[in-house]
Amino acid sequence: MRNIVLLSLLIGNIAMAYSQTITVKDAQTAEPIEMVSIISEEMNEFINTNNKGQADISALAGAHKIQFQRLGYQIVVLSFEEIKSSGFNIKLDPNNFNLNEVVVSATRWRQNSGDIPSKVISISPKEVALQNPQTAADLLGVSGKVYIQKSQQGGGSPMIRGFATNRLLYTVDGVRMNNAIFRGGNIQNVISLDPFATEITEVLFGPGSVIYGSDAIGGVMSFQTLTPELSDSNSILISGKVNTRYSSANNEKTIHADIKYGWNKWAFVTSASRWDYDHLKQGITGSDDYLKTYYVDRIEGEDRLVEQEDPLIQNPTAYTQKNFMQKVRFQPNENWDFQYGFHYSETSDYGRYDRHNRVLDGNPQYAEWRYGPQKWMMNNLNITHSKPSKFFDQISIRLAQQQFEESRIDRNFQDEIRRNRAEEVGAYSANLDFIKKIGSKSTVFYGAEYILNDVHSIGIEENINTGEINNSGARYPESTWSSIAVYTNYEYKPSDRISLQGGIRYNRFVLDATFDTTFYALPFTDANINSGALTGSLGLVYRPEESWAINTNFGTAFRSPNVDDIGKVFDSEPGAVTIPNPNLKAEYAYNWDIGVAKIFNDFLKLDLTAYYTLLNDAMVRRDFQLNGRDSIVFDGVKSRVQAIQNAAVANVYGLQVGIELKLPAGFQFSSDLNYQKGEEELDDGSISPSRHAAPTFGTTRLNFKSNDFVLQLYANYQAERSHSDLAVEERTKTEIYALDDNGNTYSPAWYTLNFKMSYQLWDDFNINAGLENITDQRYRPYSSGMSAPGRNYIISLNFGF
Repeated sequence: MRNIVLLSLLIGNIAMAYSQTITVKDAQTAEPIEMVSIISEEMNEFINTNNKGQADISALAGAHKIQFQRLGYQIVVLSFEEIKSSGFNIKLDPNNFNLNEVVVSATRWRQNSGDIPSKVISISPKEVALQNPQTAADLLGVSGKVYIQKSQQGGGSPMIRGFATNRLLYTVDGVRMNNAIFRGGNIQNVISLDPFATEITEVLFGPGSVIYGSDAIGGVMSFQTLTPELSDSNSILISGKVNTRYSSANNEKTIHADIKYGWNKWAFVTSASRWDYDHLKQGITGSDDYLKTYYVDRIEGEDRLVEQEDPLIQNPTAYTQKNFMQKVRFQPNENWDFQYGFHYSETSDYGRYDRHNRVLDGNPQYAEWRYGPQKWMMNNLNITHSKPSKFFDQISIRLAQQQFEESRIDRNFQDEIRRNRAEEVGAYSANLDFIKKIGSKSTVFYGAEYILNDVHSIGIEENINTGEINNSGARYPESTWSSIAVYTNYEYKPSDRISLQGGIRYNRFVLDATFDTTFYALPFTDANINSGALTGSLGLVYRPEESWAINTNFGTAFRSPNVDDIGKVFDSEPGAVTIPNPNLKAEYAYNWDIGVAKIFNDFLKLDLTAYYTLLNDAMVRRDFQLNGRDSIVFDGVKSRVQAIQNAAVANVYGLQVGIELKLPAGFQFSSDLNYQKGEEELDDGSISPSRHAAPTFGTTRLNFKSNDFVLQLYANYQAERSHSDLAVEERTKTEIYALDDNGNTYSPAWYTLNFKMSYQLWDDFNINAGLENITDQRYRPYSSGMSAPGRNYIISLNFGF
């Protein structure tokens, strides 16, 4: 027996001697901390702790500087020997503010935000959990720095620094989501993402074309979905969560579940969500211009107006959505990491509410106007190899295939013909990214990218009385859009106080389109673009001391014409039709920004960023001619001919201001304010306000936190946009805007007061509740075709394991 005990102790001691699994805990609560970034620049290694606060740091053996970093905690830097002396147990002290976060959106590789000259924010998972956003668009709005426009409940089009839609870029797990039919009007592709399955959300403000190519003019929104976690012991690692939610304003019923399970070399994550939204109810107090007291129904073979029992209900806005994700990870050794991800999202049909507000000759213009199911599927394989060599320390190969499906279905009031235009886009991409550290002060990021989009579009007309179906004009020509690029980005840190970054990218883009002139008498049958774009950036970060950072950056960006720009036929507004223009070229943006962030004695943080962007050869919709005529009959209506043209110079400037204040007794105050002003040149030389520069908006919050409680009282608000400050093209849209005392359209100022709480009832069970728009305001965010929710009660039950 004595020998057995001695043998057990010997085995235990040997195991401890070779144990390199570290545990990171909160110094005050002793709770394990998940997602702590453990970084060794000399080893070029980056490791995250799991939900037990643990991570295997074997790869860091011998390192002289290992950094432990997590938003909300003070940074700790230790050598491997010091960590070993601590028994591989690390405690982090909470702090109030931090100027450093680990971000990936700037270079595709993990970097400290404090070394990046551009403004980058991460939306905290804790804030997302407290706010409980219904969609990924709402998730972006949580930041208080991104404005969200909606034309229907199944929508959400971000506006950043005066730019929107195809002048912003979306990435999912590092894969470009923008495709060749991303339009200049508001888009809703972001709702295909599942906020429950999103692990990290970042927003890079300003140009990102050096890394991401076309479209990254106003900013880059980067979504990292749940990552499979490997077990660092011989037992299986299992974690997950189940969430349910109900919201009263739209009778939302949502359920989500995900589970992670991993062994030493294999790991998996499975995630599924389903949402059910009824028609959205707007508030009581506000403009009557937002009320629509009827809806159209087909009764006894004719369209009839049906009076709504509750005029606050916005009918039709109901829809459902389901998402599924499966990921597999295989790490055969410390040098290789294989990750495959499958994503699928599908909505039901959903009505475009602003089109149902259009009136023609005293009657609704449309009896039907809805989007068909929006489907998105992605297969993504990411291979990372980490082993220093002559040309790289790490290499990442990212291959992706995406399939997009969307359609538009409409029928005029009292018309028996229903039109259906459907589009499919196959998107294929390959990215090759390298990182190489040169000495102790320089790091080079470089790589190459290839993208191919294949666009198919059909149009049909159905007689709803006879069922007869005929072909009709498609929205887009049969076309392909491709892009090939090389880039490099160089980082130089001569000291801990200074960081310099510069980059350059050359991009070649090709578009081939074949037009069917059966239904449209176009003077051409094909269009071809084969052109290049050179972009660059140069920036500096200077930190006079640890609590103070000054950054400045100059960057250029471009947007190549896509299939939507060059080949769309569509009724853009009443009395106007947009036709293809095969003579487009890329538009270029030149951006400069400067930012200052300062922490005062760990109780006050101020953050200010100013920027200016000049957009040359801007692609805008202008009057055009078709076969010498400036108007044609389209859908039975004489319509002015328009086309997208390189016809404008636009400029946008603005300020982003943030303040955070630590108060006694667990209270904290914070506020974000965004001011932007945009202008663009019209054909006659006059100046029009820019459509996508939102009015001044912001969020102010008062937080309270105790051991189990988190409470937040906050206000969202927007300044008025008068009629004269609306974009010229927006001023006639009475279906969107309210009317002022003179009967002119404008966007009134609004505010909402809101309350959210989170209570940790048990270790594995949490309750979230909220009351949004407490004063029941009836308001419509700028440029939106639908009012926001009225008073909204939210309850969410969350189980984690």
